[in-house]
Amino acid sequence: MMIDPRGPRFAAAVTTVVLAAVLITGSAWLLALQAAVFALAVLRGPSRSPYGLLYIRLIRPRLKPPAELEDPRPPRFAQAVGLGFSIVGLLGYLSGGTVIAYVAVGAALAAAFLNAAFGFCLGCEVYLMYRRIVSARSNRSPEVTP
Repeated sequence: MMIDPRGPRFAAAVTTVVLAAVLITGSAWLLALQAAVFALAVLRGPSRSPYGLLYIRLIRPRLKPPAELEDPRPPRFAQAVGLGFSIVGLLGYLSGGTVIAYVAVGAALAAAFLNAAFGFCLGCEVYLMYRRIVSARSNRSPEVTP
């Protein structure tokens, strides 16, 4: 099932606000909530995550249909990366390693902001690069020795 590309971008905007609030407040609880949102997006897909459902129910009905749809696998991978950074940040906050927490949350915030503001999904690009590498390796012809 293909997805409306504006949904993940909306989710990135909400994520940007949440992660900025985490950096400002240092709230491990808020970061845990965002990690849960990332986890649901990974498990259920971007369209059925909390932010995806919010987009589908409240925002999309007010918009024209999207010009094109996109594969949900790259945004799902990006959510998994966000989950990883959130877990590292959460572990940092809970163990007193606030520098680690700030770096991890800051990296996730930067990626979310890039997607929200410019439509550049860093995690999606990493996913596509990985797929190209795997495809190139599997398409290599075996070496023939004389």
